Amino acid sequence: MTPHLLIIPGLGDSGEKHWQSFWLQKFNNSTKVIQDNWDEPQLDEWLDRLDNTIQKIDEPIILVAHSLAVSLVMHWVSQNNNPNIVGAMLVAPADVDSPEHTPDFLRHFAPIPTQTVPFPSLVIATENDTYMSLERAQELATYWGSDFINVGFKGHINSDSNLEYWEEGQTFLHQLIAKIN
Repeated sequence: MTPHLLIIPGLGDSGEKHWQSFWLQKFNNSTKVIQDNWDEPQLDEWLDRLDNTIQKIDEPIILVAHSLAVSLVMHWVSQNNNPNIVGAMLVAPADVDSPEHTPDFLRHFAPIPTQTVPFPSLVIATENDTYMSLERAQELATYWGSDFINVGFKGHINSDSNLEYWEEGQTFLHQLIAKIN
């Protein structure tokens, strides 16, 4: 099985140098969730767009969320269900519960839901992410029932990390797919 990758960017979208943008080019079977307002996200609007995008895909889906989109996915999971979703790769979650890690205008994405995810999932975090501590990311992974991977010192795993096609991340994606099959 080759699942459809649903690429879900966080605040500000994923620019052309972001690994998510490279993955959109590499993986033919991928779609990106496009939000109307990348810079002043509203949870309800983002949830509607995510749900509408999921509803249009009629094949197995792996959610590939970055940063704020991890909270978005968890809010979606707490309110919705879709049997096509077979897994989630949750990369560099942003701690919207913490004023020291994220700006106040993201607080309406809080609290981050902590229920168990009903499909295989993987949380990938770093030791030097300014948007969430490694310990908090590991705690959330435990709540969600997700596998957890510490990739060391790669910052927020975004454009500034210069990962391009992020081959290491592709390895993790393939491990997740193998777990599903």
